[in-house]
Amino acid sequence: MPPPDPYRVWLSEVMLQQTTVAAVIGYFEKFTRRWPDFTTLAAADDADVMAAWAGLGYYSRARNLLKCARAVVVEHGGQLPAHSAALAKLPGIGPYTAAAIAAIAFSERASVVDANVERVVARLFAIETPLPAAKPEIRIAVDAITPDDRPGDFAQAMMDLGASLCSVRNPQCLLCPLQSRCVAHKAGFAETLPRKGPKKAKPERAGTAWWIERNDHVWLVRRPDRGMLGGMRSLPDDGWNSRANGDSQPPFAANWNAVPGEVAHVFTHFRLTLRLAATAAPVEESSLPPGEWWPLKSLDSAGLPTLFSKAAKLAIRAREKF
Repeated sequence: MPPPDPYRVWLSEVMLQQTTVAAVIGYFEKFTRRWPDFTTLAAADDADVMAAWAGLGYYSRARNLLKCARAVVVEHGGQLPAHSAALAKLPGIGPYTAAAIAAIAFSERASVVDANVERVVARLFAIETPLPAAKPEIRIAVDAITPDDRPGDFAQAMMDLGASLCSVRNPQCLLCPLQSRCVAHKAGFAETLPRKGPKKAKPERAGTAWWIERNDHVWLVRRPDRGMLGGMRSLPDDGWNSRANGDSQPPFAANWNAVPGEVAHVFTHFRLTLRLAATAAPVEESSLPPGEWWPLKSLDSAGLPTLFSKAAKLAIRAREKF
C-alpha cells in the first residue's frame, strides 16, 4: 500500500474541523480534482477557492487553506513539514490537526485527540471531569496508549470507533473491541461520559440584506477579508455582526419592499435572524456599494455562503411580488 499523500491528509483534516465526513466528501473530491497539490492550490484565485468552499461553513478555514498552501510552497518547497511542531506553525493548523497530519501522513507518534477520541477515552478511563476542564487529563490518557508502531492507524481507528460504535447516544458496547477494558462500561455509566458543563445561551442578533435586481441580474458584493464570512461574495447588508444588530439602513434611497419571511442562521458564537428587502428600481452605478452584477440564472456559481444562499432563494421565490 502506498504511503498517504500528505496534501490529501492535510486537506481532509482541515475540512473535517467541526464538520462531518458526510458533509466533507463532495467538497474534498471537488478540491482534489481541481487543485491536486499544494502548488496548484497556492496558485489558485482566492475568489475561486472561496466559491468552491461555499456551503461548508467556517470560512476562515478556506482563507487559511490558501495561506497555508502558499506558505508550504514558498517556505517549504511545496512539501509539507513532517513533524507536528513545524506543522503547528502553519496557518490554520492547530495542535489537533498538526498531530493528526503528523501521525497519519508521517507516522510520528503524536497524540491525536478530536471529539470522537475524547468520548472513547473518557469512557475507557472513566474520566468524569466535565469538558472542557477534562481535556488535559484526556490528552495524557491518549498519550499513554498511543503506540510507537503505526500511530496513524491507531489514531484513525480511535476516531472511527468514536464515530461509530462509541456514539454519543446508545453506544454499542457489546460490539466494541475495547469493552473488556472500558472502566465506564464496567461501572454501567458509559453513556453519561464525557460530562459537559452547562452551555451558555448564544446571543441573538438581527440584520437586513438588500436584494438589488436589474435585467435578471442581482448586485453582489465581496465581504472584507477579515471578519464574518470574510472574502465571500454576498448580498449587501446592514452591518450586523456577532456583537451588534445591523442598523437597518439601506445602501441608497429607493422603494424598498420587505420580502416575506426571514432566514435564521446559527454561527459559532451567536444566532442571526436575517430579513430581506428588495428593489428592482433603476439605480445609478455610482450609488451602489462596490460589487458586480451577477446573472440570476447562474447564481449557484457565485459561491454564496449558506446564509446568503438561503436569502437569495427567499428573494427569488418572492420576485413576482416586487
